[in-house]
Amino acid sequence: MELKNIIRSVAKVVLPFILGGAILWWMYRGEDFSTISRVLTEEMNWTWMLLSFPFGILAQMFRSWRWKQTLEPMGEHPRSSVCHHAVFISYAASLIIPRIGEFSRCAILKRYDGISFSKALGTVVTERAVDTLIVMIYSGIILLVEMSVFGTFFRKTGTSLDRILGGFSVTGWVVTAICAVAVLILLHLLLKNFSIYNKVKMTLGGIWEGVLSLKGVRNLPLYLFFSIGIWVMYFLHYYLTFFCFDFTENLGIGCALVSFVVANFAVIVPTPNGAGPWHFAIKTMLILYGVADEQALWFVLIVHTVQTMLVIALGIYAWAALLFTKRFNPIKK
Repeated sequence: MELKNIIRSVAKVVLPFILGGAILWWMYRGEDFSTISRVLTEEMNWTWMLLSFPFGILAQMFRSWRWKQTLEPMGEHPRSSVCHHAVFISYAASLIIPRIGEFSRCAILKRYDGISFSKALGTVVTERAVDTLIVMIYSGIILLVEMSVFGTFFRKTGTSLDRILGGFSVTGWVVTAICAVAVLILLHLLLKNFSIYNKVKMTLGGIWEGVLSLKGVRNLPLYLFFSIGIWVMYFLHYYLTFFCFDFTENLGIGCALVSFVVANFAVIVPTPNGAGPWHFAIKTMLILYGVADEQALWFVLIVHTVQTMLVIALGIYAWAALLFTKRFNPIKK
């Protein structure tokens, strides 16, 4: 039984890396990587990339402030700084083990502020439900608004949906199928884990209390502001990178919105920070809007790598800051 658990734990870490690596290898096989140094040093406007960083940081800070709001009605009052650090570390931790961040940030709050782990996890479940609702709403609106863009593109190029599907390579279909299977496996594991997890009465009670915590949120408009602001900041963090390259700066906000929506669904596939599926989804959308294949490849590689490095940097900063943070003392309490 122990061996089986070890194999399962190793698989949860290794398989996402294999899946993401396989997709990236397929996308970049045969590419001349010496070109990327020229793009980074001569063709890229780093000013816009640096300007995008504050929005990526604010997205995570909005999440931590919202989290603190949902904990307060349950009598839990974590420090804002600890919430920030916990969220920063959770994003970095998820680069190693996808989805582990939700548990790691709850553990940090328990260790440093004595917050109930089950209650904290319950609020995380709640915020995931809220985020899903927001994503579904704006995704539907954006896709409906931008539907005319697809029609214009098809008319001008004489392209039809049948031709696009017909031109999709066998390997492309294989990658799409693998991503779909990976999502189904992830859903199965989540449902299985929750079924076991819910057998613990105290933990179930904590989760339910977290779900009900929204009723007690004192400043609901502020909660909604943070909830919407998270995704606005994510989008601006992504959109500003369009101005880093001459082949994307004139695509317009419509292209950014549509590709942002598609990318949000792509990262459901359990790979580190969406590596592979995110690249594939964004590259496909950029090509649809007229960007050359090679240029789209370099765009997704550079943007994803730089933004991932920001996540790592924030995680390291938060980890270092927690070393100098006073821990919760249950005896003193």
